[in-house]
Amino acid sequence: MSEAPHLLVKEDGPIIICTLNRPDKLNALSDQTMELFERALIHFRDTPALKVMLIRATGRYFCSGADLREGKGEPHTKGSQIREQHRLRNRGMHRIYDEMEHIEKPIVVAHHAPCVGGGLELSLSCDFRLAAKSAHYSFPEGLFGVIPASNGVSRLTRICGTHWARLLIMANMKVAAEKALIMGLVHEVFPDDTFEQDVMQFCQHLAKQNAEQMGTAKITIEMARDVGLEQARHVERMANSALMLSPDYLAGMERYIANLGSKGKGG
Repeated sequence: MSEAPHLLVKEDGPIIICTLNRPDKLNALSDQTMELFERALIHFRDTPALKVMLIRATGRYFCSGADLREGKGEPHTKGSQIREQHRLRNRGMHRIYDEMEHIEKPIVVAHHAPCVGGGLELSLSCDFRLAAKSAHYSFPEGLFGVIPASNGVSRLTRICGTHWARLLIMANMKVAAEKALIMGLVHEVFPDDTFEQDVMQFCQHLAKQNAEQMGTAKITIEMARDVGLEQARHVERMANSALMLSPDYLAGMERYIANLGSKGKGG
C-alpha cells in the first residue's frame, strides 16, 4: 500500500487549501512536503481565480519542524557533508519562503495545535497567522546547540522585535497562543471548538476583498518596512496613485458613501 501524500491540496472556490498530512510524524516537513507545497504555491500564484491560500494540518501537531531524519545523514557521514546537506535544504526553503512573501495574494496559516521549529519558520512568511487556544510555539533548535536559520531569526525579529526574539531563540522558551497574540506573533486566537469555522470565515472574508488593493497593500507594507519614513511615504503615495486609476476605485467609493451610516455597512 502506497504512502499517503505528505501534503493534501484542494480548492474550495477562490481558496486553495494545503493540509500537512503526516500526523504519525507530527507533520514534520519532509522533502516531499516542501516539493508539493512549492508546486501548490506556484499554482496559486499563477491562477487568477484563486484569491487566498490556507495552510493547515491534521493530527496532534500543526508541525513539529523539519524532518530531522532526512537531514542527519548516515552514521558514517562526515560533518562537512551534513553541513552541506543542510545548506542546500535551507537554500530551497529560503526560496519557497521568499516566494510566499512576493506573491501578491494573502496566505493564511491556521495553527490548531503546537507549531514548532521549521513549522514556525514556514508560518513567519505567511501574511496572517491564526491560532487555536491550545496552540503553542517554540524553537527547539537551541536544544541542539544551533539557531533557527531558515527564517527563524530574521523574520521573527522583524515581526516581533528583538525583545521577543530573545525569549524564543536565546532563552528557548515555549509560548502559549495568548502570549503569542500579545507578542504580535499571531493575529487572532480562536476557541478550539470553533477554530475551523472561524478560520474559514476569515479566509472567505479575504476572498471578498479587492484583489488588486490587497496585493498592492502587501507589497507596500513590505517596502515601507525596509526604507526610511520619507521614502515610505513616497512608496505609499505612488501605490495609491496606481490604485486610483482602477475603475474599482470610483465605484467602490460611491458604494461606500451610499452606505455610510447604514447599519453594518460603510463607516
